Amino acid sequence: MSANTESQGGAKDTLLWGLVFIILIAAVVANYLYSDLAVFIRAAGVVVAVGVAGVLAYQTKKGQSSFAFARESRLEMRKVVWPTRQESIQTTLIVLAVTALVGLFLFLLDGLLVWLVNLVTGV
Repeated sequence: MSANTESQGGAKDTLLWGLVFIILIAAVVANYLYSDLAVFIRAAGVVVAVGVAGVLAYQTKKGQSSFAFARESRLEMRKVVWPTRQESIQTTLIVLAVTALVGLFLFLLDGLLVWLVNLVTGV
């Protein structure tokens, strides 16, 4: 059953994805070749090319599912309870303090091991 679902627009989707990649590659090449033009004109051309490629990509099944995923992800991001500035500062300070303590511990352990190796080897 999944093979039947995949073959329902396979040729059309493949053609559309090929066009999308050709348009994107053409935008990059044109941006390079026309480097003597104003940046604004080249940027506008690239934006238009990416927009056309996006519209073509949206016409495919993968493109529609990707846009649906992005839309659902945006809804989920709105549900996230983000930490306040105070919580972020406190968490950052805790991470810095723990990092400093672990660094100090490793420094002392390294010094101890160097001292033991020197003691054993007699250097």
